[in-house]
Amino acid sequence: MTPSPPAASGSSPATPMQATVGVEVPAVQRVVESLAELADDSSVPRNIRRGAQSARDALSKPRVALDVRIASAVYVLDDLANDPNIPTHGRTAIWSIISNLESIQ
Repeated sequence: MTPSPPAASGSSPATPMQATVGVEVPAVQRVVESLAELADDSSVPRNIRRGAQSARDALSKPRVALDVRIASAVYVLDDLANDPNIPTHGRTAIWSIISNLESIQ
């Protein structure tokens, strides 16, 4: 007696994780634009601008799941928000961006 073959995997619906890979969410696009503005702001230190660009790059990776991209960006931004050299308006912008990222599914 031989075991029956496993069911085809193509018949099951996509999991939420699979559905978000490569899909651009409008809220993510707004966050990417906010990060671009922060990266171009000459009134914040260079390391903060580089970090904003790094977070932007992390969010823009098309082949990575959305939740992983968001977690990577939040990790970078959290380090930036704790930098003692960041001006108040830069820290507020980072907190706002983090809040927007955390509100995305």
